[in-house]
Amino acid sequence: MDYLTEINEALSGVVWGAPMLVLLLGTGLYLSVRTGFLQITRFGYMMRNTLGRIFKKQKADDGSVTPFQALTTALAATAGTGNIAGVTTALTIGGPGAIFWMWVSGFIGMMTKYVEIVLAIRYRERNDKGEYVGGPMYYIKNGLGKGVNWLGVLFCLFGSLAALGVGNAVQVGNMTSSIKAALFHFAPGTAQLEDLIGLIIGLVTAVLVGLTLFGGFKRIGRVTEAVVPFAAVLYIVATLAVIFANMGEVGAAFGQIFRLAFAPQAALGGAAGVGAREAIRWGVRRGVFTNEAGLGSAPIAHAGTSEKSPVMQGLYGICEVFIDTIVMCTLTALTLLVSGIALPYGTTGTVDLNIAAFATVLGMDASSLLLCASMTLFALATVLGWALYGMRCFEYIFGTGRLKLYQAVYVLVTVLGATTDLEMIWSVGDTLNGLMAVPNLIALLLLSGVAVEITKKHFRHTDLREPKMGKAKGKERPLRLR
Repeated sequence: MDYLTEINEALSGVVWGAPMLVLLLGTGLYLSVRTGFLQITRFGYMMRNTLGRIFKKQKADDGSVTPFQALTTALAATAGTGNIAGVTTALTIGGPGAIFWMWVSGFIGMMTKYVEIVLAIRYRERNDKGEYVGGPMYYIKNGLGKGVNWLGVLFCLFGSLAALGVGNAVQVGNMTSSIKAALFHFAPGTAQLEDLIGLIIGLVTAVLVGLTLFGGFKRIGRVTEAVVPFAAVLYIVATLAVIFANMGEVGAAFGQIFRLAFAPQAALGGAAGVGAREAIRWGVRRGVFTNEAGLGSAPIAHAGTSEKSPVMQGLYGICEVFIDTIVMCTLTALTLLVSGIALPYGTTGTVDLNIAAFATVLGMDASSLLLCASMTLFALATVLGWALYGMRCFEYIFGTGRLKLYQAVYVLVTVLGATTDLEMIWSVGDTLNGLMAVPNLIALLLLSGVAVEITKKHFRHTDLREPKMGKAKGKERPLRLR
């Protein structure tokens, strides 16, 4: 096992080294420039046509889901425990400056995800069940040609394995830890039954996940549509309670984030390795883990929508990253920084820190229950979202007929996630995430011209249809695409 750990650490150092960070940030910046920084120039248009349409009835065709269900399925995979445990890890290992680099990766990642989704809708297909299927493997095959289909196969290989790890076992493990923490707080005597409790949690989770998975994509969409908004609102309200109770510390918290984003080594009281380099590395790394921009995972969910316009569905991708990184990750970070708890910089932070931060305002009882509920809902939603990604990747390589084999393995892994040590699984999953990104980013760069042309045509038509938006009403800037 030590030998495998050393191999993974060496591979992870390469995958998440400077070249990958440059590729991720560079691709996002390049796509932002080519689309005229759409995330800024059309922000109002995006909000009106995504969150502004939540309460409008949306219909899905056979074999598809509504645009909002596609969003919540993708958000289920992104706005999961990474928004809580992932941000805490980035903050303690990379320091407050890591949050700044999370914002940077999120801001330019908005356009990476937008282009991913535009291409996913443009090049999607129908599978044997009549469902829409799409994602990097399909825009590689149909956009770049079958001669480079091996890139799509590599993406699917890494994606199907990553789904079992960071998408499943890690999420269930974090959920199990939060449930145990709450249970041990209210009933300390149950601590001696820790292993049995983990097994029970794993088995119950396996049953719930199995019942949902075997109901197909539409059932996953219906479940995430119900769970994700509720979990997000619950968590956001709780974080705001802590932040408003410590408003006097908010300015200092932002000051730390900006100042330490470029700080030299040991700027945090001598904490080993906490400086600008680690801030950038962990900020981008956990930023990608939370919003998945560049990984190529989210377009798999968005490809299943009944929406016919690539651009209109692509706007949901911008919205997705905004909610996940700019809103939820920031709230988590501020809660930790303003609460006054001692943060163990230079170490891997755990959910116990989040509970302690909430407890400063809400009390330990309420905080334990709150984190337990939030982590459970987010984890279950994430497991379902990543299940779809894993199944689509497996289906692309082995066909629809063998899909039940992958579903069975996926359900079994939920039990392992609740009963085994997650450090190695998390580490390998991080590496697989990086490996997923490589073929996807190559395809995005080569097919960026297609996405730009589709975007240009859409907004040329839209601007002609909306002449009534005059200067007094705040006309949005015209889009300049290159």
